[in-house]
Order: sequence, then structure tokens, then C-alpha cells
Amino acid sequence: MLRQVRCWIFLLLGLSPWLLAGQLLAAQQVPSDLYPLQVEVVAESLEHPWSLVFLPEGDVLVSERPGRLRLLEEGRLNPEPVRGLPKIHPKGQGGLLDLALHPDFADNAWLYFSYVDRTQEGYTTRLARGRYQEGRLNQVEILFTALPRSSTGRHFGGRIVFDDKGLVYLSVGDRGEKERAQDTQDHAGSIIRLHDDGGIPEGNPFFGKDQEGQPEIFAWGTRNAQGMTLHPETREVWAQEHGPRGGDEVNLIQAGKNYGWPEATHGIAYWGGEITPHTEKPGMKSPLWHWTPSIAPSGMLFYTGELFPDWQGQLLVGALKDQLISRLEVRQQADAWQVEEVERFFQPVDQRIRALYQAADDSIWVLTDESNGQILRVTPAH
Repeated sequence: MLRQVRCWIFLLLGLSPWLLAGQLLAAQQVPSDLYPLQVEVVAESLEHPWSLVFLPEGDVLVSERPGRLRLLEEGRLNPEPVRGLPKIHPKGQGGLLDLALHPDFADNAWLYFSYVDRTQEGYTTRLARGRYQEGRLNQVEILFTALPRSSTGRHFGGRIVFDDKGLVYLSVGDRGEKERAQDTQDHAGSIIRLHDDGGIPEGNPFFGKDQEGQPEIFAWGTRNAQGMTLHPETREVWAQEHGPRGGDEVNLIQAGKNYGWPEATHGIAYWGGEITPHTEKPGMKSPLWHWTPSIAPSGMLFYTGELFPDWQGQLLVGALKDQLISRLEVRQQADAWQVEEVERFFQPVDQRIRALYQAADDSIWVLTDESNGQILRVTPAH
């Protein structure tokens, strides 16, 4: 309780709670079109950090892809991983992936996480939850397992988002086997929607229609969504999509919609050959924005804070390959959305960007996807 009170006092004074522990390790200034940015290192020596969540009393949980859950406590990274995770099976691009707090976490302590699981049949993406209490996970429950499994180490997806009704969304990649994304009897290449206990909502497109598709599927035809977020006003789910060589996408995710992969894409095969002659097809949703050439998009957020007022309502998307943040202007005109990239910045940091978060003090926190990964805190430079 004392920690929470101290954090709020610092926020009211316009200061960072992380100064309490003196843990801002280094800082540099980075330009952007509208603001000079101060970039401070909150923590480092993280092995391919993938996600973080801000706990109610001010601490932070961070996932490391090799299979560790770490606690940043009063600004200090605990050297011992949090105990209680199920067995994680790192493989290629997968391991321990996203983290999300239940909307009523303060009362029920449910922490949701996605990870890679392995059996004799192969690897797959799983969604689970456990109660985070006294520095460890208890009562871990497996809520969903994407099937069928496969031997590849690619395109696990894994992003988690809760909507305002308490329903949980999970992205599942096509596992590097592109034709699976058009098979609605296959979970690969889809967006999954579940009740918070893993039950299937009756409003899902294939609920009660087992011959048409898997009941957990909310939308399909997606390649490998590694960023999802809610629009701050409409409260709809938005997602980014890794294209192949070109054709990274931003999409508004809607029930029962087919997002086209691999039958419609702006991308080509990595070796330069054609995947499809179609950039759009009837009955398939076209992206609201695409990056061609690819930037390899990662985590994303709609910024709503006061520290960067000119960014309010805009979409910020991190990039792995291009090591930058893309700022997108988003406008709704009548029933149509207009999305346009207006800036690319953060290149001087020279690290792969895995995820972006808006903290309680409206600063932006950035995870870098490196073997010596960092948590960075971004504020306006004064």
C-alpha cells in the first residue's frame, strides 16, 4: 500500500515512480517530427523480452521468450524468475509470449499468458492463466490449445487482448504453412475469441456450426499477428499482420471476416516469387494500411495520454526488422477508416522493437527484442 501511495505522489508531481529506486540506468535523446524524445533505460539484461504488464501497486511483470517470467519490483529486476509457469518449449520464434491482466485483476489476480507447448505431435500456441499471488503463479489453467500442431518454429502469433465485455482474443499464426490460414477447421492463421474461463462465446461465427469451422475462431486469413489493441473510442480490436516480403498490414478485426492470407496480399515470397496475383479479392477484407517493403511490425497501441498531446488517437507500431516506431494517423469518415503513416522514428536506438505500452504516467514503454533486451521509457525531452 505504501508503495502505491508513493507512486501516485510522484505521478501527481509529474515525476516517474521509477526514480524512487534510482533505476533509470542511462538516457539518450532521440528526434521525432513533433517532439524531441528522452529515452531512458529502466531495465536491461533481459533475454528477448516479449511482453509486460503493469501491476496495480506499481510493479511490472515481463516475459522472456526462452520461458521466464520476471518481476521488476520497485524499479529493480528480480534476478530470480517468478515460479509456477507450466513447462515452456522455446522453438524458433516461440516460447513464453504475451501477458495480459484480467480486467478485474485487482480482485481475482488472474494473469493470462500465451506460450509454446510441445507434444509428440509437434508444437503449438497455448493460452493459459494463473493467479499471481505473493510473487508466484498458482492455480494455472490451460484455456486453449491451437490445433493441429506442427513441427515448425515459425509464426506462433500469441498476442492477447481483452475487450470491454471481458472476452479475450488471441492471435494464432499460420505456423509458416500459409494454406492453413484459409482452413476454418484449423486454428492456425486466425484470431481466437473466448470467455475469460476459456468457454466459447455464442456470438462466435462458427458456434454451433462445427461443419463450417472451429467454434473458437473469430476471424481468419491472417498470417502472423504479433500486435493487437483496442481502439480507444470504438473499443474494437485492431491488429497488425506480418506480411512475407512486403504486405505488412493493419486491420480492424471483425467477426466472421476473412483477411485474405495467402489468397490476397501485397507481399511476395522471400525468394522473390509471386504468392498470388491478387492484392484484394471479393469476400476478403483488405487492410486499412500496408507497409511495402516490410518493416516487420510488432506491438502496437493507440496513444491516449497527455505527455504527447499531438499523438492522441494515433496508432504507434513497433518494428523488428526496421528497428523503428511507425506513427499512423487514424481517422473515421462516415463508415470508413482512413489510415496513413505520418512518421517513422526511433531508429537511433538501433534495436529491434518488440512491444509498446502506455504507462500510468502517460510515458511510453518499449521492449527491445535482443539477447540483451531492454525496457525503455520514452518521455518528451525538456
